[in-house]
Amino acid sequence: MPVKCSTLALMRGAWFVGIYFAFTVFGSAQNVNPRLAAEIERIKAIDNHAHPVVNNGTDREFDALPVDDMEPSSDPVRLRPDSPDTLKAWQALFGASTLAEMKSRKAALKAKEGAHYPVWLLDRLGIDVMLANRVSMGPGIAPPRFRWVSYVDALLFPLDNSGLAAENSDRAKFFALEDRLLKRYLGECGVGTRPASLDEYLAQVVTPTLERHKRGGAVAVKYEAAYLRSLEFSKVPKEEAVRAYASASPSSSDYMKLQDYIFRYIAAECGRLGMAVHLHTMAGAGSYFDIASANPLLLESVLNDPSLRKTNFVMLHGGWPFTAEITALLEKPNAYLDFSSQDLIEQPRTLARILRAWLEFVPEKVMFGTDAYPYSTEMDWEESGWIANTTGRRALAIALSGMMDDGEVTYARAVELAHMALRDNARRLYGF
Repeated sequence: MPVKCSTLALMRGAWFVGIYFAFTVFGSAQNVNPRLAAEIERIKAIDNHAHPVVNNGTDREFDALPVDDMEPSSDPVRLRPDSPDTLKAWQALFGASTLAEMKSRKAALKAKEGAHYPVWLLDRLGIDVMLANRVSMGPGIAPPRFRWVSYVDALLFPLDNSGLAAENSDRAKFFALEDRLLKRYLGECGVGTRPASLDEYLAQVVTPTLERHKRGGAVAVKYEAAYLRSLEFSKVPKEEAVRAYASASPSSSDYMKLQDYIFRYIAAECGRLGMAVHLHTMAGAGSYFDIASANPLLLESVLNDPSLRKTNFVMLHGGWPFTAEITALLEKPNAYLDFSSQDLIEQPRTLARILRAWLEFVPEKVMFGTDAYPYSTEMDWEESGWIANTTGRRALAIALSGMMDDGEVTYARAVELAHMALRDNARRLYGF
């Protein structure tokens, strides 16, 4: 979308690899404390957000709304197939310098490792635990190294979605997928068709689905709602939601109220069950994505809802480009963020400026993530995971070194902050 030759890629020792990454992979090490950089490379991270892929060649459950088949858009430089960072990933992971060489060596490695291949990748990246955003888990993607984050957007849209699907080609694909996933959830609940009343829908479908995911190991639920609607989930009187659910064809505003009500119901249930609520808060893939509607400030009324204070909300991707706005939300007691995907599209020094602002404000709420994802043949989840992992660690080293240079923190505190961002904050949040 990571060392110069295959021999170096195979060298032992996290310290040597860490120093190499810090000084070579992404350019000059000016203003980076080498001792701190080496310590950061040694930390066994918890990846708060990723889409690992089962090693079977046919897996499509790595996302409820796959974004690898959409209308063309102007992709960020680092996500393009010819990105120099992609070649670095090939070299570091597979000792390859061409596409053909990478494909051949990757195929051989996959055949050798089999179902163990996803764990092999985590070991290569220095990641202890990866939160797997998937419709369901699969062979090789299982606890304790992988923890499930299930999808719940489909539960928000129990009515006829043809009008929403007609808005653009991306949403036409997305709502078809959500309709199919809701049908799957109905079947898993033993419900053939949508229940007649909202109370029955919540009791027979929504709560049982959440409880089933919890029993299946889910530590959180994931919303990709920003691809489908605004993140502004208002507090709606139940009678208005009941009326919209009962309507054969509610107006768009009434249907929105129903979605808002169900969202807060799910959030409350997640608090009861001890599952966090993850939300995509970032500009998204595709040429039709509504960036303004993904502004994390739209979530403020949810974070201010006293009835939802037992629910922890994680704003994925750190709200980019609204990274300054999201900073203020960290004061909310149940608000967290990660910098997944930003470490994939941004260069280390750019991301370092953002991380520093967060770490100077409320460092206990900041978490690492890669958003490892199968974007293309050239940049599959392995390559994107390598780039994000390398960038994230490098950006942390830059940000924390700057804080040390300015006398804001000691070396010991910088190390502590690095452990918090890469591991400890997530460990505390999920009870690992």
